[in-house]
Amino acid sequence: MKKKILQTVLFLGIMFLTFYTLLHGQNLSEIYQAVKNMSVPYLIAAAGLALFFVCAEGSMIWYLLTSMRKKTDSQTTVLCVVGKEKVCSLWRCIQYSFIGFFYSGITPSATGGQPVQLYYMNKDGNKGSDCTIVLMTVAVIYKIVLVVLGAGMLLFCGGALKTELQSFFPLYLLGLALNTVAVAVVLAAMLFPQWMIVVWAWVEKQFIRLDIWKANPQRMDKVQTFTGNYRNAVDWLKQHPGKLIVVIAVTFLQRCSVFLLTYMVYLGLGQAGTSIQEVVLLQASVYIAVDMLPLPGAQGITELMYRSVFAPVFSKGSLIPSMLISRGLNFYFLLLAGAGVTAANHFLVKKKI
Repeated sequence: MKKKILQTVLFLGIMFLTFYTLLHGQNLSEIYQAVKNMSVPYLIAAAGLALFFVCAEGSMIWYLLTSMRKKTDSQTTVLCVVGKEKVCSLWRCIQYSFIGFFYSGITPSATGGQPVQLYYMNKDGNKGSDCTIVLMTVAVIYKIVLVVLGAGMLLFCGGALKTELQSFFPLYLLGLALNTVAVAVVLAAMLFPQWMIVVWAWVEKQFIRLDIWKANPQRMDKVQTFTGNYRNAVDWLKQHPGKLIVVIAVTFLQRCSVFLLTYMVYLGLGQAGTSIQEVVLLQASVYIAVDMLPLPGAQGITELMYRSVFAPVFSKGSLIPSMLISRGLNFYFLLLAGAGVTAANHFLVKKKI
């Protein structure tokens, strides 16, 4: 409970400081009027893209989880049943995704989502090993797609990125590097688990020798469990390469949807003169730069970077409204929806107990 209270206070504190900094000295009535004049069709399209972002993850969870339940080629998909209630439906998996988004949004570096998703999936009677493989597969593909997109942007649009991002270009490189390291660690755990364990044992030994850590055998147990789970994911994906291709394709569309959302806002505010490719490129660069930063929901830095990067794109009176609408839809709107789904599920779990 203390940890949850601390996370909530930290989240709200950063949110308050962020919006105070951005809105201080601004004409709030003009901002309100600009937001109010946002084209409704484009607003609906942007909201739809935001919802697609979360629902796509739920769809991938459902697709992989139900695929693992197929007993034989002649059988239909077998769903886990708890009492009379069927779980593992598409809607239920979308709920898992909203729950994960909420906890990822309020925890530093988005570390809180998957453990809570796993908790609710197990509560529903889903097999723990299946759930672990599914969630790890979704997480790994997400990171790999993000790194490929970031590396591709740097390779083919590096000059333009450096010009557009200016002082934030080093932050983009840092974000890409951190994501690349995360992917490298995960791939090492998947493909060379024994090497990973040896390297970890050496690192742990050095930390203990320097009195940074105390000896704790549970650390190695956790590393072995970590590498074992990823190894299981690799073995399953090797047997189902078609499933991997589908997840990669859906993840790519999911990533692009949140980038395209900003272009819907751009059009909805009556802006013109900038291509869809440039707006998507800039939004993708912001997303990649802040993705691994240890701030709940990457609050503060996301808004500040957006204001700087998109200043030449939006007219002066539309820049802050565009940020409020774009960020409001792709984060705060989804966070509130996730909070509602989480609260409902928490109530239902307590009621069953």
